[in-house]
Amino acid sequence: MAPKDKSSWIALGCEGSANKLGIGVILHTPTSTTILSNLRHTFVSPPGTGFLPKDTAHHHRTHFASLALAALREARIGPADVDCICYTRGPGMGAPLSSVAVAARTLSLLWGKPLVGVNHCVGHIEMGREITGADNPVVLYVSGGNSQVIAYAEQRYRIFGETLDIAVGNCLDRFARTLRISNDPAPGYNIEQLAKKGSRLLDLPYTVKGMDCSFSGILAAADALAAAMEGEGADFTPEDLCFTLQETVFAMLVEITERAMAHVGSSQVLIVGGVGSNERLQQMMGHMARERGGSVFATDERFCIDNGIMIAHAGLLAYRTGFRTPIAESTCTQRFRTDEVLVNWRE
Repeated sequence: MAPKDKSSWIALGCEGSANKLGIGVILHTPTSTTILSNLRHTFVSPPGTGFLPKDTAHHHRTHFASLALAALREARIGPADVDCICYTRGPGMGAPLSSVAVAARTLSLLWGKPLVGVNHCVGHIEMGREITGADNPVVLYVSGGNSQVIAYAEQRYRIFGETLDIAVGNCLDRFARTLRISNDPAPGYNIEQLAKKGSRLLDLPYTVKGMDCSFSGILAAADALAAAMEGEGADFTPEDLCFTLQETVFAMLVEITERAMAHVGSSQVLIVGGVGSNERLQQMMGHMARERGGSVFATDERFCIDNGIMIAHAGLLAYRTGFRTPIAESTCTQRFRTDEVLVNWRE
């Protein structure tokens, strides 16, 4: 049983903005943060397909109760020990978000515990800061639905640059469908493994506009190369295509991150989001940071990929400042900007 007194707080976090259902339990004291459990169940669609909102929502509804009970068992606590229920308010896919919001609301009513709605992006950032110890970094947030360069200023996470169309993770996932690569455990991970075997760098568009990026034209060009590869006489392989796509889009991300570092005068980079677990991206970003006399911070798939513990952690930080989400306002939204959140737990 975790200690319960006036100087400790426990939160249960519920994440379901895309195809990962995550539930985690976290303990805060004035001097430490302890992860009591961090469980995840992923909806995996067949090769060549994406995950539809209705199917993903059904997956989350099916597994929520059993995953929540397992998270409590692993944490060795009961409902009475929980101070608040934290859930992902957005951004994300509407149907999966709604299914988890309803489940979190149900737990709040059953257990008589307050709700805390959490911005998914802020959850990634705060978990990354906690795990890595990064002080005040420029943040590169890259996932299936988001691509942003962020820095903190005056109780907000300010967006300095972002994608102008699709997210980099969505670009990689959709190209995995083109090649009919397995979605298990994740399409981006499988592209990463194929890219390690590629050696030829092909021509793809490189689209950086100030601190913003565009990925849709790159995806279209990569799809065209994949179609040409199926004809006779192609002198490149799927591995070469994956290698080329990664090198191109990651170089773009490194460029806009370096520009943001120069703008705010930071020597630290924190990479968060599912794509942030890519070893090649970490390697390229680390090379850039070292040349600037700085350092890069990143986590592994336990914390980069969507998870419940990041929602519990960010929610509990807000809860401890007095923030609550009334039941009548416990909605979710597909669009919830990172810079809309008042970050009043940071000085």
